[in-house]
Amino acid sequence: MTLVDSYGRKASSLRMALTARCNLNCIYCHHEGEVAPKSEIPLETAVNVANAAAELGFRSIKLTGGEPLLRYDLEDLLSQMPHLDLSLTTNGILLARRAKSLAEAGLNRVNVSLDSLDPSTYQSITRSTPGDLQKVIDGIDAALDAGLTPVKLNVVVLKENQGEFFKLMDFCKGRGLVLQLIELLDLKGQGAGGDVAGLEHILQSRADKVATREMHRRKKYFLEGAEVEVVRPMDNTEFCANCTRLRVTSDGKLKPCLLRNDNLMDLCSCNKEEIKDLIIAANKRRSPYFVKK
Repeated sequence: MTLVDSYGRKASSLRMALTARCNLNCIYCHHEGEVAPKSEIPLETAVNVANAAAELGFRSIKLTGGEPLLRYDLEDLLSQMPHLDLSLTTNGILLARRAKSLAEAGLNRVNVSLDSLDPSTYQSITRSTPGDLQKVIDGIDAALDAGLTPVKLNVVVLKENQGEFFKLMDFCKGRGLVLQLIELLDLKGQGAGGDVAGLEHILQSRADKVATREMHRRKKYFLEGAEVEVVRPMDNTEFCANCTRLRVTSDGKLKPCLLRNDNLMDLCSCNKEEIKDLIIAANKRRSPYFVKK
């Protein structure tokens, strides 16, 4: 079975926020569109949602937060998940000591946020404490050792870090790391984003190969032994037209679109069959946020 919304878009990936708690306070954080700062989805609900999605034809589940590694029961949760492509997005600070156990529990790969390789810049962007950047780098190494590959490094392009592009690219070369450049979701109109278009122009001019992913029509550039993916969600009708994602919030709601909070559906039951009906109904509410005029 494959769910298709009224715009002809398949629903094949689920992004589930396991907790709203986080141990960082990044300047760009959009909190996955959530408004409940301390919520945490129960393990049983998370597992039943995952199993329901699998039976409806979803192929992948990405676990997020907040910071999902703040969940002490994460390995237990993973071990009960269906056999889909299971990935996790983390800031990496707690990853080094758990990468192996996460892999053993069934996790396939990780995305790690790494917005700078300069300690002072990293600390300024993430509002972290001294030494946290090294913990993230140690976590990346541990993820590689545990086979959680490819490890994607999420870099939100800001004015503060756009000058580090080549340094970050060199960090990734030949290591099983993918550099993922993400356009800032400037929902508050603060204009703090970096020049993603300029960086992508450099990639286009130097790439040995360019590929396009099905989801969001994201471009992937291969150059000089590095792999760089560009995510540009703002004012991008092509991005929305090719979205395959449904979200679950940490306070137990189905969320058809990151940028909307007016069409959520409560997961008022832990029953798998009832959750399947709710997912089908939520899929019918999916619509592109940015629409061609």
